[in-house]
Amino acid sequence: MEMSQYLEVFIEESKEHLQSCNEHLLELEKNPGNLTIVNEIFRSAHTLKGMSATMGYEDLAKLTHQMENVLDGIRQSKIPVTPALLDVVFLAVDDLEAMVESISEGGDGKRDVTEAVRKLTLIEKGESPDEAAAKEEIASAAVAEVPLKNTYDEFEITVIQQSMEHGFYPYEVGVTLREDCLLKAARVYMVFEAAEKLGEVIKANPPVEQLEEEQFDTSFTITLVSKEDRSLIEKAIMNVSEVVKAEALKISSDALRTPKEQEPKQPANNDIREKVQTLDAPASEIEEQSDNKETNRVKQGNSANKTIRVNIERLDILMNLFEELVIDRGRLEQISRELDNPALNETVERMSRISGDLQNIILNMRMVPVETVFNRFPRMVRQLAKDLNKKIDLEIIGAETELDRTVIDEIGDPLVHLLRNALDHGVETPDIRKANGKAETGTIRLKAFHSGNHVFIEIEDNGAGISRDKVLNKAIKNGIINDNAASALTDKQVYELIFASGFSTADKISDISGRGVGLDVVKNTIESLGGSVTIDSELGKGSIFSIQLPLTLSIISVMLVEIQEEKYAVPLSSIIETAIVRIDEILNAHNQKVIDFRGKVVPLLFLKDLFEVPSVKENDAFYSVVIVRKGDKMAGLVVDSFIGQQEVVLKSLGNYLSGAFAISGATILGDGEVALIVDCNALIK
Repeated sequence: MEMSQYLEVFIEESKEHLQSCNEHLLELEKNPGNLTIVNEIFRSAHTLKGMSATMGYEDLAKLTHQMENVLDGIRQSKIPVTPALLDVVFLAVDDLEAMVESISEGGDGKRDVTEAVRKLTLIEKGESPDEAAAKEEIASAAVAEVPLKNTYDEFEITVIQQSMEHGFYPYEVGVTLREDCLLKAARVYMVFEAAEKLGEVIKANPPVEQLEEEQFDTSFTITLVSKEDRSLIEKAIMNVSEVVKAEALKISSDALRTPKEQEPKQPANNDIREKVQTLDAPASEIEEQSDNKETNRVKQGNSANKTIRVNIERLDILMNLFEELVIDRGRLEQISRELDNPALNETVERMSRISGDLQNIILNMRMVPVETVFNRFPRMVRQLAKDLNKKIDLEIIGAETELDRTVIDEIGDPLVHLLRNALDHGVETPDIRKANGKAETGTIRLKAFHSGNHVFIEIEDNGAGISRDKVLNKAIKNGIINDNAASALTDKQVYELIFASGFSTADKISDISGRGVGLDVVKNTIESLGGSVTIDSELGKGSIFSIQLPLTLSIISVMLVEIQEEKYAVPLSSIIETAIVRIDEILNAHNQKVIDFRGKVVPLLFLKDLFEVPSVKENDAFYSVVIVRKGDKMAGLVVDSFIGQQEVVLKSLGNYLSGAFAISGATILGDGEVALIVDCNALIK
């Protein structure tokens, strides 16, 4: 059977099942006695196992089979749900996700799942992960007494003993390559490179010269001195492709005194291996019931709502074609106005209505729920909370809110960074929260909602908040502002200082984040999408980061303006209103021309000067001004005249012109002229 035609479906469905596993495991952690949740996880694992086996991905099938055994034990009340058990299952899901990702990128989906399978097998046998870890520690200490594979001369023994005195552990690491491995010498070099990142290699058997000449079968041994644990050493070497086995044995002082050669130790878990490989075992009665329920659920869903999977590239092509149609529509509308033919006007008007409806349909087809981004955050928050010894609840609101796929693709990393900041430096540790009269468990709320032609995403925490004084002191120290300017800033303006490049209020550098470290990248990414980010905070109460994003990036509404003989487009999303200002209404402040706009001082920016437009005519009586905003800041863009509103297709300027100041792209107008699109965010500082 030709499987390639099913590959895309396999990848998509596998990702859906793994996401379901992640979500339900997080639910199970909160409700360990709820067997309905266990059944859902079991169903996803069982389906994934069947698909993987059918497609020929053995490692995937092997691991899901063993995971399925553990879940079945939980369903039958033979295995209790504990945090340690969930940690093992989460790690197994991580391995599965890595394999599916490998397949989606054109790989073979192979991965060493021995460790995950071994831990799951121990759980299935009734041993808790904690007991298994204790046994591993005892076994790790015991292997120090096993006979050595290498022999050592006096010099080598002295080196090993001196390294032990300085806190290093000596290991003999047995490495086995695949039988069909090509370029064995290259693999040996990669093994040495991986080992030397963790310590120092002092001996090899066979010697290095023979290894370089590939004068060995598939196995060799290295002696390594390192401060790392044996499991980390084995994992690092197993990451080298073509390595099928890595076993690190600790060397004892007694063994060094009477060195002996010994055959490589054979693993004693053949029974486990045989059990894991039995993938064609008949399903239990419970499995059949689950499958029947799943079948009924699918049938009911199909009768209510029929769907079809479409490759996103086809939607991109469709969107590009429609963009060309929008340009031609604009041209037809202009010709129709010039000829003033009733029949032509009626036809063009009807075509405009139909193409408008078509535009809405195509844009909706490209809309994706932010859930696709939000889904990865609960697992991340759980792990980081564990690493930081904090108690944190993540609340997700409005995950069904939809955004254009192009925006979705870009927004993930900024949200990850803001969440990590909230976790590390926003929410306090349980003891500090308790001392401040707060609940030990902090809350981070991730919220998405529509408002007009924008989507807002808010990250709110009930942590320590941002200290105005701390931010100002650091900003003055870094030379970002001076003392006089600092005293005049509002709280919001102070908070915005943490978006400065390299700015951090953290007392110490953290591996996870620093409040402000990298936030300049977050801000730049969001603004490159035509959005904005603002901060509100109350010391001791918490902080809110609010992100505003456009629904789509491809077709936008603009106000067309004229500057001398050139046309420019200003996005409507940035415009507050337009105004005609008389010359005598213009004031001067700090060498800057300003106007009084509804009680606020708004600086004027003359676009003909900023864009160096050749001057042909001057209007001395009044100025046409477009009032635009960025957050709570405003500016007045001075133009020669307003043309009107229009929907245009946003086209990139390409790499060569990507650095053009305050220009985010271009569009082709109905008369064939090119109009540059003004980037208001770049103009307002």
